[in-house]
Amino acid sequence: MVVVSKMGRPIIGKPKTIDVKVRLDKDTHEKVLEYSEKHKITKSETIRRGIDLLISKK
Repeated sequence: MVVVSKMGRPIIGKPKTIDVKVRLDKDTHEKVLEYSEKHKITKSETIRRGIDLLISKK
């Protein structure tokens, strides 16, 4: 029996296994998109960075 690993994108950093849905107003969504585009990162990464900033400011 041959075991073949699953094809797809390689995991970078910690695996993202939790799915969270949020609702944003139009202005906030546009700010997220602008930041994401400016820093060439995904919307998800932008939101993760925002959460990390809030948590680190204890």
